[in-house]
Amino acid sequence: MSALYFKYQAFDAQGKMLNGQLSADTEREAVRILKGKNLTPVKIQETREASQTTRRKRISQGDVLDFTNGLCTLVEARVPIDRSLRLLEGITESTAMRELVVSLLREVKEGRSLAEAMEAHPRVFSRMYVNIVRAGEEGGILDQLLPDLAEFLETSAKTRQAIISAMIYPIVLLITGVLSVVLLLVFVVPQFAAMFEDAGTEIPASAAFLLSLSSGIQSYGYLVPVFIGLLLFFWKRLDKEPASKLKKDGFLLSLPMMGTLILYKECAVFARTLGALLGAGIPLIRALRVSREVVGNTVLATHLAQVEEDVRGGAGLGVSLEKTNQFPTLLHQLVTVGEESGRTANILIKSAATFDTTVRNQISSLVAALQPALIIILAIAVGGITITMLSAVFSMNSVDF
Repeated sequence: MSALYFKYQAFDAQGKMLNGQLSADTEREAVRILKGKNLTPVKIQETREASQTTRRKRISQGDVLDFTNGLCTLVEARVPIDRSLRLLEGITESTAMRELVVSLLREVKEGRSLAEAMEAHPRVFSRMYVNIVRAGEEGGILDQLLPDLAEFLETSAKTRQAIISAMIYPIVLLITGVLSVVLLLVFVVPQFAAMFEDAGTEIPASAAFLLSLSSGIQSYGYLVPVFIGLLLFFWKRLDKEPASKLKKDGFLLSLPMMGTLILYKECAVFARTLGALLGAGIPLIRALRVSREVVGNTVLATHLAQVEEDVRGGAGLGVSLEKTNQFPTLLHQLVTVGEESGRTANILIKSAATFDTTVRNQISSLVAALQPALIIILAIAVGGITITMLSAVFSMNSVDF
């Protein structure tokens, strides 16, 4: 579902009336975003034109990366934020992204920070993105953090593209195989039913099962996509409640292989964010808080909150990570070495690259093993159906194999 756009009127803490526009999935989420910015909403109204524009023209990750690189260049050149946005408006090719830049510029001119303006567009700017920009603005080091943010987005894009490229062939193979089996059951197998009925002989159990399966698919096959749709709907609904999301994230972490991939991916995000913040001079406690908020898995985020408390109490970061018994040994050992050598930021950045590489390698290995397995399974399925039905025909005609 695409995010909707809402126009709003709201009072700030000083009682000043503000007008603006934000994007959110629902009106309730729009209210939550405004209250999170210490604004009291008076009127919220969906902007139909903007909503239609959003549905028609989506903002890609490439658009966000181009915007970030452009903003990074201008901020490093000491160009003020409002002027930077005005310049970016003129050079942005994507119509949807240009409209968003105009919205950001309007928000900044009304006195909001860039992070606050970006926070109103959660479908475009992630929590990590907003938190890093906020830390940069508050610490006066936006010019130092934006290059790290741009590098992170580029690395994420490369990883995502590598995963997509690796998964294309197995997905095509799976779809082709499933369609072949379904076509056999729906169009080929039923033709044998009349033949068996005319012969009046007893049908072998295996052939009878396939005929029943074929009949069931023809009668109730439409329920399969409905069931899958409902399953996906309720799976997404689990994210709405903190308790259910915590259980869902815990379940995902417990899965073989997938749980490890999720853990390493989150460790890469955490380590890269924390390393960038520490390298820019952000104090450890604040850097931990920001880094914790960019972790998507709530189970890991909860443990990182405990790490933050332990560090605030005087414990070392490496020891605190080890104490949770949730993070890879490599992470807390490298962090401990970094603390002892005074190179924590650099080691965190390097460990993030290591985790990214591990994720890509594990996915490549998994796909390499998956391809022959799929071929064998689909060959058995198609061959099994064919042999079963032909054997039944031959046995009906008393043909001795």
